[in-house]
Amino acid sequence: MLSILSALIVAAAIAWTGGRIAKELVARGGDRDQTARLLALFAPGIAAAAEDPRALLTWQPLATTARKLYPNEFAALDQASGTTFPFSADQIERAHSRWTADWLAWERTHDGDCKLKAATAEHELGDAVDSAYGRARLDAVEREKLDRYQQRYEEYTRVGKGLQALIARR
Repeated sequence: MLSILSALIVAAAIAWTGGRIAKELVARGGDRDQTARLLALFAPGIAAAAEDPRALLTWQPLATTARKLYPNEFAALDQASGTTFPFSADQIERAHSRWTADWLAWERTHDGDCKLKAATAEHELGDAVDSAYGRARLDAVEREKLDRYQQRYEEYTRVGKGLQALIARR
């Protein structure tokens, strides 16, 4: 429920910002075509970042490069949106917080799933739980748990550090 509410708030903010940007573009005139192209270029990135914080690791460096190439157009976009276009420091910080919260939720779920797998295996094994087969089966459940955790943790730390680096560059 909270996730749906968050998505609706982000969508409303994007729509509101888009309206402000469009109004500003109409008022500006000359740089309008290039500015409109930049707005269109980053629209998918804004939507992707609202859905998945990892998208910022691709889109923000592109935005930084584009800002250097088109400083006047980005100044107009910043003014129209009332913040740094396409991603404000606040948006990046919220994405990092969301990434961390998603990790904690995954970790809790993963732990519960693995405990259930182990309990199911113990139940199915019955008296054979202490046999070589029983120990091997329970060890396999534990290995699977650790392998999946390690894979996910590597991704979590890579993305988390990437988002922290984006925040630090602001």
